[in-house]
Amino acid sequence: MDKRIIKVNDLSLWYGKTQALQNISLDIEENEITAIIGPSGCGKSTFLKTINRMVEIIPSVKIEGSIRLFDENIYDDSINLVNLRSIVGMVFQKPNPFPKSIYENVAYASKRHGIRDKAKLNEIVEKSLKQAALWDEVKGRLNESGFSLSGGQQQRLCVARALANEPQVILMDEPTSALDPIATGRLEELIQNLKNKYTVVIVTHNMQQAARLSDKTAFFLSGKMVEMDITNKIFTNPKNKKTEDYITGRFG
Repeated sequence: MDKRIIKVNDLSLWYGKTQALQNISLDIEENEITAIIGPSGCGKSTFLKTINRMVEIIPSVKIEGSIRLFDENIYDDSINLVNLRSIVGMVFQKPNPFPKSIYENVAYASKRHGIRDKAKLNEIVEKSLKQAALWDEVKGRLNESGFSLSGGQQQRLCVARALANEPQVILMDEPTSALDPIATGRLEELIQNLKNKYTVVIVTHNMQQAARLSDKTAFFLSGKMVEMDITNKIFTNPKNKKTEDYITGRFG
């Protein structure tokens, strides 16, 4: 059985005349955590945003190649972007709760999709907050602002908001970079639990985090993918000298 949920083939991207990604080809498997590592400006976050077409928000973007999700090219003209971004959820670098209550942050997508039944909304909010390991901390304060939470709690609220859409893939762009070590540890534990039900792609500067969390790791450099392999191999026996130099701290 083919476990490859995302197949990227010969993907190149330009911002105006500047090429940011060059001929990227890789597969992402179901119920795995795939880490993307590499120095600043190597194309990691750009690549992540191609998977749900968020990159198109920037004018003058040009894309060649294909990304297939469940064997459907997501850059086909027939693709519904709202549906795509429901299937492929995203958690950003800095927690970005909406200026609404904790409850309304999580219920937002469901309401936009036309769900009005209060019991159903309550069920979605509770389930999503439980999956994001936040329910026990906030169940008595659901009407308080999302901004009343700590940074780590806000980031888990953003995870809950993404989960409420019932995605199949969750993209995370350096989700712990704004968090303290304790909040980082809680979020990492959550990410590991999420792979039981979801496929996770995480961009991280933190190589220890990639080594701890991921099943596979891809190393990007100057807009190219240098290599991708099982995480343990990348960190103990990389094929490419550039990968070895990066993970041993010789550059980056």
